[in-house]
Amino acid sequence: MAADNARLASMPNTTLSRTTDVFSHRLSVLTSGPRRDALVSGLRGIEKESLRVTRDGKLALTPHPRALGSALTHPSLTTDYSEALLELITPAEHDVAITLEKLDTLHRFVYAELGDEILWNNSMPGLLPDTDEGIPIARYGTSNIGKLKYVYRIGLALRYGRTMQCIAGIHYNYSLSEEVWRVLQADQRSTANAVDFQSDRYLALIRNFRRTNWLLMYLFGASPALDRRFLRDRKHTLETFDADTLYRPYATSLRMSDLGYSNTTAQAALHADYDTLPGYLDALGKAVSQPYPPYEAIGTQRDGEWVQINTNVLQIENEFYSTIRPKRVTHPGERPLHALAARGVQYVEVRCMDIDPFEPAGISLETSRFLDAYLLVCALDDSAPLPPDAYAEANRNFGRVTMEGRKPGLELTRDGRPVAMTDWANEIFVKIDAAAAALDALQGGDAHARAVAVQRAKLADASLTPSARVLRTMRDKEQSFLAFGLEQSEAHAEYFRARPLNAEETRAFTDLAEQSLAEQAMLEQEEVGSFDAFVAAYRAYTLNRFSV
Repeated sequence: MAADNARLASMPNTTLSRTTDVFSHRLSVLTSGPRRDALVSGLRGIEKESLRVTRDGKLALTPHPRALGSALTHPSLTTDYSEALLELITPAEHDVAITLEKLDTLHRFVYAELGDEILWNNSMPGLLPDTDEGIPIARYGTSNIGKLKYVYRIGLALRYGRTMQCIAGIHYNYSLSEEVWRVLQADQRSTANAVDFQSDRYLALIRNFRRTNWLLMYLFGASPALDRRFLRDRKHTLETFDADTLYRPYATSLRMSDLGYSNTTAQAALHADYDTLPGYLDALGKAVSQPYPPYEAIGTQRDGEWVQINTNVLQIENEFYSTIRPKRVTHPGERPLHALAARGVQYVEVRCMDIDPFEPAGISLETSRFLDAYLLVCALDDSAPLPPDAYAEANRNFGRVTMEGRKPGLELTRDGRPVAMTDWANEIFVKIDAAAAALDALQGGDAHARAVAVQRAKLADASLTPSARVLRTMRDKEQSFLAFGLEQSEAHAEYFRARPLNAEETRAFTDLAEQSLAEQAMLEQEEVGSFDAFVAAYRAYTLNRFSV
């Protein structure tokens, strides 16, 4: 402990002296006071999406395995868009090492129940059905809420196509202890109430993240190539890798580029206001309540069947594609925007992380430690407003790095002026180094510093990035994207199957699965009222004013 204190004491005159005064001061306040433990008392959770595929890499057309429980009510095993798109959700833990242990355990249980299928451990999908309509939409039973989830997905298919919805990723949920915000509020002598201060600081984190999240694409983007058939003859600017594979030589994440997370006119015109919580609520509230003519042309019903929840810019809040979201745990039946309006921002959800095809669980502890240091910088650094021009600039920088992030001499734009990507990245790393040193001093060891050092090496040598490693592996082994993805996924399947859960662990998961199925059955048995009335009430709830 004495050594840790010495390290913290030295930081203001060494590492911290190279950072901005605001960031340095806030980090010093949090690491030198009596509540210094608060900085390592936040929560980390991970949501990992994976397509179920057959042994030849084709999309599995089988239903969600009943042995995994109800996709509607299970807290840890559900589906995203497709019946084949499994989502594994960990509990939130104070130490991300524990979070990853829980993710590992979920994989081991899933693999015990998958039979001959495996999980596709890449963000871009393997071999999809010949037509978009051949992709099975996730089903959630006959309860009204289960039907609503299905109708929402039909709406997504009509708006964006089913193929795009088969892209998978990692969502990293991050929060700081409420004590951190109390300490900072006292230091800043803010007169805001605690909820408003905390929400404002999380929005500041989001603004900093939006300006610099291109760095994550460079360091962790792992989808530089895709199967040609994914595009379904759409126009593109990709190059040919082989007969079945398209790529961009310097791309980092086609998943997060316009080719993957396609921006429709409606989404492209939607600018979320991250300057204030009321502004954010108003922007998203309008999007979920204002009709959009092309979606009005589709309508909400065809041949007496529902095909969209509504014809608005967004059917629900979660339809907004963003690299990060402010979040609050909701009560049963509560809409996300209402939860934010009533109780403020509780954590952020980072949504831009590709699945790492070289890691069995899709994300490593080293990557997670880096994210913790990076997000701490975003949380503590000074944060200017993000008006429309800065918002657009941030989007352009992000898009440029997804498509050509490893291009030598790549320049981005900062405050309207060109800047070398590596120069800007090195400036950010100075602060990340300081955050990592602080976290290591509090927790002991040097895990965060080592994680940051590994990422810093990628700035000097782009061949160390996951995107470069993917292309190099494909070239060295003369593999198509499908062959690469299948080989990696099979190796990871064997990794999990070689370590089966013990009887006690298996029974716990089996009991949870059976409990979730019973909960779904009860919902269906006790359902009252028609689906039409349920949708009408849901839509009316959507139209409520979102105010704080």
